[in-house]
Amino acid sequence: MTVPPPPWRRAPSPRKRAEKPLLSPELVVRTALDILAAEGIRAVSMRRVAQQLETGPASLYAYVSNKEELDELMLDAVLGEIPCPEPDPEHWDEQVKEQVRRQVRAMMTYPGIAKVAWNTPIPVTPNALRQGEAMLAFLRAGGLDRKQAAFAGDALSMYAKAFAYEASGWTFGEYDPAHMAERERRMADYVQSLPAGAFPNLARIGQFFNAGTSADRMEFALETFVAGLRAVVRA
Repeated sequence: MTVPPPPWRRAPSPRKRAEKPLLSPELVVRTALDILAAEGIRAVSMRRVAQQLETGPASLYAYVSNKEELDELMLDAVLGEIPCPEPDPEHWDEQVKEQVRRQVRAMMTYPGIAKVAWNTPIPVTPNALRQGEAMLAFLRAGGLDRKQAAFAGDALSMYAKAFAYEASGWTFGEYDPAHMAERERRMADYVQSLPAGAFPNLARIGQFFNAGTSADRMEFALETFVAGLRAVVRA
């Protein structure tokens, strides 16, 4: 027998569905970055972001005008996670190298964002400007003039993007591991089959190009470049 509740006890109200968060440019960008971090840049689209936010793609256009703008805003958000310390003239060279490392780490955290950086040759979003200004400040603190600092900053930015682009290409199917392993084997066999002495150096450097030497290669490039900048300052 079912016993009814006392008349003074309020009957439970139907459970309400949790309200969706209010849309905003920040929420749209954050959602896009979450998709990118989990699935890669190819998965990010206005439709996919709208689906994740349980809304229609048309509603996003009130906050982001198109996919190109969304890409730039994602890149700016990633750059915003990178600190910009005050320049230290006594340690400017280490600051330069560490800033490049930070940029590479940030771009590799979000595989594919380096591709966005390549497709945005002159970013002028707030955090992109802060990064550019910080690097120029480090280089100027080291004694480079404005032209030298501008050229050096441009080269370092391109290297950071290129390194992160290649490194993150191994994630989310940009490069198929099985295909690349087979290609590397065939290339090694081909080089070894060439006439003895034809390419004596190329035939012996394959051991230095693998995932285990990635960090060493980046550090070598950074140290060599910054050593050159030190020489410029001394001159």
